[in-house]
Amino acid sequence: MDQVVLATQVRKSKGKGAARKLRENNQIPAIFYGPDTESIMLTVDYQEFERIINQDASDNIIFDLQVKSDQGTETRKALLKDLLIDPTKDTYLHADFYEISMDKEITVGVPIRLLNTPLGVTEGGIIQHIRRELTISCLPDKLIESLNIDVSDLNIGDSVHVEDIKLPDGITTTEEKHLTIAVIAAPSAIPEEEVEEEGLEEIEGEAAETEAGSTEEERAQEKTGE
Repeated sequence: MDQVVLATQVRKSKGKGAARKLRENNQIPAIFYGPDTESIMLTVDYQEFERIINQDASDNIIFDLQVKSDQGTETRKALLKDLLIDPTKDTYLHADFYEISMDKEITVGVPIRLLNTPLGVTEGGIIQHIRRELTISCLPDKLIESLNIDVSDLNIGDSVHVEDIKLPDGITTTEEKHLTIAVIAAPSAIPEEEVEEEGLEEIEGEAAETEAGSTEEERAQEKTGE
């Protein structure tokens, strides 16, 4: 995966008022953090950041952050971990960058894309795309934009599970093998509600595990007061 250079500036001011002034000056308040570094508050040029986000098709962008401070400029590898967007104006409000090392595995979610029209659909079946993302682990240079699954051979009653996915070399997943990715259902035989309920139970179970503890990015944002 390509790595993107982004210039950033260390900032000392924090809080809602300071963040608002930055946005008024076409700057995005941001934070850089990781397992082996203290949190660093940054500013990012809005137009440059927007250009990168708009031209990159991946949800997982690896940045070469050019971090400028009073001591000079240093380059830090990072993933865009979280991006806060204004729901009414559709503008960027805050960015979280998570430090990575090119020789250490990272764990991220990648979208699952179903390719081609299944045989079962041409015969009147309905394709139910239940899981749309898979959590994978790999070295940063092995990171992929998406998992593409050819479902053209699936007939009515056929399904695809995690164990059926052939992952690229260097990529693994700890997701349970039995979890359903997609199924071709016959409308008269398999009500849509049952298939959706199965997918919802899986997703809700994961959500409950996530809510059990605060995330790393939440802890980082608490430090900024923004």
